[in-house]
Amino acid sequence: MLRALQRTTRMVAPAARTFSSEAGNNKLVITEVDDKTGYATVTLNRPPVNSLNLELLKAISQTLDDLQNNKSRGMILTSSSKTVFSAGLDIMEMYKPNQERLRDFWSTLQDVWFKLYGSPFATAAAINGHAPAGGCLLSLCCEYRIMCPNYTIGLNETQLGIVAPTWFQASLRNTISRREAELALTLGKMYTTDEALKVGMIDEIADSKEKALEQAANFLNRFRKVSPMARAMTKQALRSKDIVELEDNRSQDIDLFVYAVNQPVVQKGLEVYLESLKKKAQK
Repeated sequence: MLRALQRTTRMVAPAARTFSSEAGNNKLVITEVDDKTGYATVTLNRPPVNSLNLELLKAISQTLDDLQNNKSRGMILTSSSKTVFSAGLDIMEMYKPNQERLRDFWSTLQDVWFKLYGSPFATAAAINGHAPAGGCLLSLCCEYRIMCPNYTIGLNETQLGIVAPTWFQASLRNTISRREAELALTLGKMYTTDEALKVGMIDEIADSKEKALEQAANFLNRFRKVSPMARAMTKQALRSKDIVELEDNRSQDIDLFVYAVNQPVVQKGLEVYLESLKKKAQK
């Protein structure tokens, strides 16, 4: 537990309110703070589907640093897309990759997980679209999830021939029963909104994004009379085992990811998947 709390202290970095991609001035993450509540609404904004590339991950990581540095009272994570929360990791980061960038990509994803899963401030996800794989992971890192109807969510890595890392698995086990997590992970199951509520992957359903944001704020309101320090330390105690496990194996985890991605069978699978996306786009 102590090591996890020390990590929280090390997260602090200079504040940065907006972020731009290398290709232009589009803000990849939009942060809006409610002056009355002190809650920050963090909106993923990489059209069309918020695929998690290196630049978006770095923007999320810096945003989390900024929120902690400013002693945020709570964060709501959502998306600017009308139909997708986040489509997960950007396949182009892994297809025929630059090796140095590939390592940086995975290390930055680890950073985002450390900071979001172990954040001292309360977190909620307003899931206003589909959330497969890495999109699901971001929501699982939050403490509470509200999802709009008629979308799907899940860690579907096995459907793509990929094994979800142990820290992905830990995030799911922290949310639903171990038995359900095993079935979900081995099948690569994508849950509908109603199914996700039934198994406990989400906590509430909202009719719209606006309602989801309102319900997320209501969740954060529950802690208004709770000591922020006591709340944060309790959360850290509950999640510290998962955090320390990745800390102790961080380099090995990066090496394993790089090795796996560079295997010919994985590269061929990514190529086939990209071709299928191109064919869908042409229809």
